[in-house]
Amino acid sequence: MDSETALELVKQGATILLLDVPQYTLVGIDTQMFSVGPSFKGIKMIPPGPHFLYYSSSCRDGREFSPITGFFIDAGPSEVIVRRWDPTEERLVKVLEEEEERFGEAVRQLEFDRQLGPYNLGQYGEWKRISNHISSTTIKRLEPIGGDITVACEPGISQSTSKPAIEKVLDDQLKASKFATPVDSSQRRGCYYTEIPHVIKKRGVQGQELTYLNLDKTLLLENLLKKYFGGSEDLLLGELQFAFVVFLMGQSLEGFLQWKSLITLFLECTEAFIKVIYHQLKFGLGRDRSNDTVGSSSTILDESWFTADSFLYRLCKDFFSLVLEAPVVDGDLLTWTRKLKELLENRLGWKFQNNIAADGISFDEDDEFAPVVVRMDDSELS
Repeated sequence: MDSETALELVKQGATILLLDVPQYTLVGIDTQMFSVGPSFKGIKMIPPGPHFLYYSSSCRDGREFSPITGFFIDAGPSEVIVRRWDPTEERLVKVLEEEEERFGEAVRQLEFDRQLGPYNLGQYGEWKRISNHISSTTIKRLEPIGGDITVACEPGISQSTSKPAIEKVLDDQLKASKFATPVDSSQRRGCYYTEIPHVIKKRGVQGQELTYLNLDKTLLLENLLKKYFGGSEDLLLGELQFAFVVFLMGQSLEGFLQWKSLITLFLECTEAFIKVIYHQLKFGLGRDRSNDTVGSSSTILDESWFTADSFLYRLCKDFFSLVLEAPVVDGDLLTWTRKLKELLENRLGWKFQNNIAADGISFDEDDEFAPVVVRMDDSELS
């Protein structure tokens, strides 16, 4: 772009000024990643709105990295956000208000312009597609005390949940890291996610009706929307996107578990939020995958995330069967279901073949997210 356009974008866009960050530290914003050099002092030309900033400190040779720490910002036009590196805690911290004003004025006078990396506006559309429901309300609702999100401080997830292979991988990587140090219980803090029940239990409802409620969880979704989100689908989708971003960019196990719970709920509803899920998986599977080939590896996620034994494969298999074999289905839902099926088949090589049991219900017995089926005895049937 020409110099006049670039200067206008610098003035109108937000800036994140990062002071004293050690060389080799990895710093990312949204879908973009920077490796800190000797002159790096932040990022300019950031479009106004919500963004996720994340970083990972390095040992001196730049070969070993700490668990990622990240936080959300809701940047205003021409706003300057200042953080300074704390060498003792190895994290970015806020500066005093008067310092922020002084440095903000220096940024507006272009004193740091040569030391600021430009936000790649060519990737902004990609970020918007996976974050368009995240608002300042979403961030305030969900972010932990202090704002920092890191797997190292998440509250006892490893002990409180049974871990399938994909979750063991992340846990083992964290424990094996040279940066893995015990965290005092007072420092453990997580995001304020909505609790998602896996099974519907309703007083006075039995037999076939209870089975139906657990096969199609639309009623559960409607109740959650009303109780926790004031009926706002945007807030619910905002939480889905928030969890996905901190899971994928921030390597948060807590974020993954919440995203998994919401995906499970959505794919067990006949009216699923299929378009949002499609864009998330398209970005997550497409990022850093070499030559876009089937089964190619990812530098972000371990291969165990992509096996046919994962929860996502099982859920999608049943969901695709439900939608594609339905005698009547909404046209938009059918279109996006086919797009999602093609995406997973092309990117991961998954084959979704029906595996219908004798009673017409498809699920694996050892799947913790399999539908609850209530068997009625002869007296109930008569």
